[in-house]
Amino acid sequence: MKLFFDTEFTGLHKDTTLISIGIIAENNRCFYATLTDYDVTQVNDWIEKNVINNLEISLELLELYDITEVTGTKQEVKESFLQWLDTLESDSFELVSDVCHYDMTLFVDLFGTAFDLPENISPCCYDINQDIYYSTGSLQEAFDTNREQLLQTLAERTYDDILDKMTPIINLDDSCKHNSLYDAIVIKCLYELIVGGLMEEEEDWF
Repeated sequence: MKLFFDTEFTGLHKDTTLISIGIIAENNRCFYATLTDYDVTQVNDWIEKNVINNLEISLELLELYDITEVTGTKQEVKESFLQWLDTLESDSFELVSDVCHYDMTLFVDLFGTAFDLPENISPCCYDINQDIYYSTGSLQEAFDTNREQLLQTLAERTYDDILDKMTPIINLDDSCKHNSLYDAIVIKCLYELIVGGLMEEEEDWF
């Protein structure tokens, strides 16, 4: 089973600390955790405005998904995540994210080291930014591409039933956006459209 995930953290540097993690499984069940032991001294004005102020899950997302919410220390979040993972009843899990070097490092750090990951979780992470790069031809352009706009563009070029499936996500109020669970859901939708074989390989996305 694939787990699509995203994280929010205290800065783009090697000593960064985890603020939140959002995960959505292939069956659309979600896990969302906010941490209480991140390094508050690393929180600048941008992080306060764009991350801390968007930690709360919106009512719209709560209505759309089965979400397990947790608040606690890194250790408590790890334990709650493992309990949630058991409820998914799968023998193995694969991780999927977007520009995932920080996300994967912080996910692994929940457990200690990569050697401490549960045996049923692959230590590798599939990065959908590479798929976006194959279309744009530029790593910088792939990185800069607005994911919500890309999702809307791809959904509009698919079958009506696929567009119907994606529309509730595309149309979510701004209060839902820019938190780790919302971003994880967008990653899952993009993966299903790009990698799931719903888009023609040679189609110009832009």
